[in-house]
Amino acid sequence: MSVGLAIVLLVFSTAVQAHSPLGGNSQEQMAATLSAVLLAALWLVYWVGSWRVASAWPRSLVFHLATALCFVAVLGPLDKWAETSAAAHMAQHMLFMVVIAPLWVLARPLPQLSAGSGKILALAWQPLLRCARYPLQMAWLHGAVIWFWHLPVFYLLALDNPWWHSVEHACFLLSAGLFWWAVLNSSRNNTHWALLALLLTLVHTGFLGAILTFATRPLYGAGRGLEDQQLAGLIMWVLGAIPYLLASGWIGQRWYRRLQCSR
Repeated sequence: MSVGLAIVLLVFSTAVQAHSPLGGNSQEQMAATLSAVLLAALWLVYWVGSWRVASAWPRSLVFHLATALCFVAVLGPLDKWAETSAAAHMAQHMLFMVVIAPLWVLARPLPQLSAGSGKILALAWQPLLRCARYPLQMAWLHGAVIWFWHLPVFYLLALDNPWWHSVEHACFLLSAGLFWWAVLNSSRNNTHWALLALLLTLVHTGFLGAILTFATRPLYGAGRGLEDQQLAGLIMWVLGAIPYLLASGWIGQRWYRRLQCSR
């Protein structure tokens, strides 16, 4: 509990810095406040559920760290920098998609969230988890979300409107959560599909990163620097590829062990 309290204090001290969206105009403040309330409610439900259904401390720590990172990504200075910097915007996207979402999945928080919410949340995620039995389909869904929000018209819409920016964040977190759940919790019969889903995602995100890196003009408005856009492309192309490669190695090793045990 003391560790969790320390994380909370750290997160909120970061969120109230001068460049936080909580200090922006009225719409930014309302959108940021709603995001903070939803994240805080999720955190509180998990804490209550942890008293009812104990979780192994490593998993609990992973959940707290991922939620703290989500607070920082949404309410910290990075969100404000993302309004003017494509590289900061991409770093924020990568945090949601390849850091926070897989950490939440690895934390396995569903028993605690179900217990803390009186099984209300379980009613919402049960149909989603049925969809997450199909890794390749979740990869296509997640890929469609990524490309949709990186089309110039929708990218700029999210930048110009704080409410659409919050919707963008939710789309990334939800689709990435389903993708990583399908991949990391794949059954023995689905392991090859999980590896293919990772390969597909690695290829198309790398292609999108390459487009941003090698473009000869700014794609998101003349007022945005080409070098900043190229840095954003490299963040997606190079740094963003690391979690997919690590997950592929881990799943491949797990598949190999299963094959050895079945002999």
